[in-house]
Amino acid sequence: MNKVTRNQQVAILTLRLLLGFIFLMQGYGKVFTYTVNGIYNMGFCVDAYTAFPKILLLGTAYYTSYVELLAGLLLVLGLKRDYALYALASVLVIVTFGHGYAEPIWDLSHVFYRSILLAALLLLPSQWDRFSIDYYIGKDKTTLHDGFSEN
Repeated sequence: MNKVTRNQQVAILTLRLLLGFIFLMQGYGKVFTYTVNGIYNMGFCVDAYTAFPKILLLGTAYYTSYVELLAGLLLVLGLKRDYALYALASVLVIVTFGHGYAEPIWDLSHVFYRSILLAALLLLPSQWDRFSIDYYIGKDKTTLHDGFSEN
């Protein structure tokens, strides 16, 4: 029987909370502080994006802002972790494309460290994530017994 160590549990909790709070607070700022329309007017109305329809750009602003807010909250809570990570991965791909399209040489620091945290969470066993709602509602019943699923 494989045991999950306290260090493994704390490590995955730390990664999940760091990434969750980064996206939650970023989404909160976009939705409630600046508003999505304000974000759209600040960043999406540049000459580089004139090739794209306004509705696509506005939809992208809403999609990325709300996914950051909601998926960030889900990560902090440890609820539907993998789905939240998949949604956030889509945001990172969209943001990477958008910034790269507008300015081929741009500061990757906004995406790079988020991508590393996200990839680490996807690659580390979800069974280590004991401090989460998913764990306590029995997302995987075998996890509750021996620490690892049979897969």
